[in-house]
Amino acid sequence: MRSKTTSFEIKNADLPLISLVIKTQNFSLLEQELGQRLDENPGFFNGEPAILDLMQLSTPEGETLDLMALCTLVKKHGLEPIALKTQDASWAAEGHKAGLFDASQFLPHGKSMGALDALKSIPVLEQEAPELPPPPAASPEPTPAAAVQEMVPAQATTLIITKPLRSGQRAYAKGGDLVVLAMVNPGAEVMADGHIHVYAPLRGRAIAGAKGDTSARIFTSCLEAELVSIAGIYRTSEVNIPKEFLGKGAQICLEGDKLVMQSLG
Repeated sequence: MRSKTTSFEIKNADLPLISLVIKTQNFSLLEQELGQRLDENPGFFNGEPAILDLMQLSTPEGETLDLMALCTLVKKHGLEPIALKTQDASWAAEGHKAGLFDASQFLPHGKSMGALDALKSIPVLEQEAPELPPPPAASPEPTPAAAVQEMVPAQATTLIITKPLRSGQRAYAKGGDLVVLAMVNPGAEVMADGHIHVYAPLRGRAIAGAKGDTSARIFTSCLEAELVSIAGIYRTSEVNIPKEFLGKGAQICLEGDKLVMQSLG
């Protein structure tokens, strides 16, 4: 008979991590372009755990990749590398020396979740809460900062949120669509592996196709988002969301590597 443990629990940690796809060994260029991109969104990354994806990178025979220097570079910009994705056994070995876990066997080749999937680490409300982090509290009653007050699952693959999402809250529909019937306030985040429907002002962050579904779309009756993303391609309100769509009904889809916005109604 197994003894009951009270000092720990072992649970699944299905975390939506950043996947930083490295396409060059020119670290000076990489640092320059990272700086330019993150200057548009200061504080976007703040110690966020990241996977270094080297699947699109090749090294001439006889040369090595300085993974320690790469780790130092990305840490400088707020990312915390914890794992490596590569087909090169020698790079995997070097990554191990640098303290990186080899995640290649667990991630689909040729597709990464993109840098949007790990925004601020904030409380998560999920359709399958017992299976995903953070672990639910022992009490069945959620704390005000830890969960949305009310949710109604319409079916197995759809999550419906009926209360406003406050700053610091996240709703994640794993494996399906998310429907929000109330305001998504600045600093809040809605995420779904499928489509996102917001029938109220969308003022926080919306991430559809979180696991790479390029057919996912975002619909909202009032687009005022801080950030929108589909399958890792994103736009922000400060730079790339066209002004003609702000404050109006819109749908957002992905065509190739570009987000395309269309008016609703």
